[in-house]
Amino acid sequence: MQVVQQILFLLALAAAGYFIGQRIKTIRNTILLGRDEDRSDRPEERRAMMLRIAFGQQKMFDRPLIGLMHFVIYAGFLLINVEVLEIVLDGLLGTHRLFAPILGDTYPLLINFFETMAFGVLVVCVIFLVRRNITKVERLQANRHRELSGFPEIDANTILFSEIILMFFLLSMNAADSVLQSRGVEHYHPVGTFAFSGFLKPIFEGWNTTALIAYERLAWWLHILGILAFAAYVTYSKHLHIFLAFPNTYFSNLEAKGQMANMPSVTQEVKIMLGLEQPASDAPAEIARFGAKDIKDLTWKNLMDAYSCTECGRCTSQCPANLTGKALSPRKIMMDTRDRLEEVGRNMTQNKGQFVDDGKSLYGDYISAEELRACTTCNACVQECPINISPLDIILQLRRYQIMEESDAPGSWNAMFSNLENNQAPWKFSPADRFNWAQKEG
Repeated sequence: MQVVQQILFLLALAAAGYFIGQRIKTIRNTILLGRDEDRSDRPEERRAMMLRIAFGQQKMFDRPLIGLMHFVIYAGFLLINVEVLEIVLDGLLGTHRLFAPILGDTYPLLINFFETMAFGVLVVCVIFLVRRNITKVERLQANRHRELSGFPEIDANTILFSEIILMFFLLSMNAADSVLQSRGVEHYHPVGTFAFSGFLKPIFEGWNTTALIAYERLAWWLHILGILAFAAYVTYSKHLHIFLAFPNTYFSNLEAKGQMANMPSVTQEVKIMLGLEQPASDAPAEIARFGAKDIKDLTWKNLMDAYSCTECGRCTSQCPANLTGKALSPRKIMMDTRDRLEEVGRNMTQNKGQFVDDGKSLYGDYISAEELRACTTCNACVQECPINISPLDIILQLRRYQIMEESDAPGSWNAMFSNLENNQAPWKFSPADRFNWAQKEG
């Protein structure tokens, strides 16, 4: 019977590994559809950024209480996985609490620590469910923010419920295990009663031994299978940021937030026109596209940003355009980009890794002209993001396409562009008259 369980566990582990591997491959391939961009400079500064923002959760603590609760879940996720290692090895080797004889008296201390973290995760998840569904924090409500309707709303609650269930199975498994230890049942090594599962022991003490063993095994299987299913599900969820937050912050834009990148092709044309640079012999006859219409026109970092988005809504809650009732929501920009990436990924999967034109694009089918025009480029969304995502960069590139390729700009904008071109200033005055106001009268 034990060998059968080991084979079943190995099959479950292999299946989860296969599906997760395929999903990671799809995400990687869609990110690599983006334009090249060099983010390899200043490695020490980048490492410090990653440690401070992703590992240290610095921006989350701008709101201390929420930051602390998020840190509990984050730390719990990282540390409880150490115990998952033992569970995986037990499943493969047919052992039970493999590390107990090796670690000796340290083992109960470790399990007590993991249980403390598990209980903390459970409590915080309950609080987050209450905030989202009962007290109804405004930035998390689908009836106020249309981008949260449907799967995003279900996804958030699914993740929280899943974590609560997984933590319950862990604690109840340890409680049943503890009772079986006290009865001297073979295979259940005496390691003592643990910190929080000990409170559940009275529930199981009246059970007969056969029922206890059955429940302990059931809880063990449900816990580990739940973790494997959770790991696969996360790759489709906003909680992919658990993994992508680290590379995403490492490859952050290190320049000043107010600095907008020029289009290299346009900059080169201007330099050639002014005689500051000679045209390259291998330069293309014409520029393929100004700005971005679809995901292939964005950079790989923009696409990684989209997959990394946590949908927390801090960007949208601080966006002045959104606060004044405009159509723009920076969170929606990121979610729309990810939705388009997902659509392209499915297209590639169905066509053996090649993208077949589907007649759709990010601009127009997902993000409207009205949304792009509403942006004031104030950088509030960039400043607020806990993992340094830049919705503004995507907005600017789409807006460049909108104006330079589609010639879709309000009359007042076109007048300003004309003045900039002819007078080097937004105003309709000759450059020679610019300082007339400073001249003294007769």
